[in-house]
Amino acid sequence: MSAVPPENQESLGADAALGHRRAPGVGDAVHDMRRDRYGRVMGREGPYVQVRPLAGGREWDVSPEQLRILDQDELLRVLVAEANARSRRGS
Repeated sequence: MSAVPPENQESLGADAALGHRRAPGVGDAVHDMRRDRYGRVMGREGPYVQVRPLAGGREWDVSPEQLRILDQDELLRVLVAEANARSRRGS
């Protein structure tokens, strides 16, 4: 089983067959596996990717190897969880 979702395999070609992931691009929703945080890619600065929390806030820098692009199901799950947490806090 490939580590790359089927919808991303077409753009990767042979790399997908080898299990390589594409680098996250601006606008991609990602999981920072080192910090266990979710965000959206805002840009690049040198070797790092700049990520902003999905609900907005301060960006952080992370090595692209630490990021995993979210599929649509994961993104929806994370957004609903964040909305529920805000609702519980009353914000």
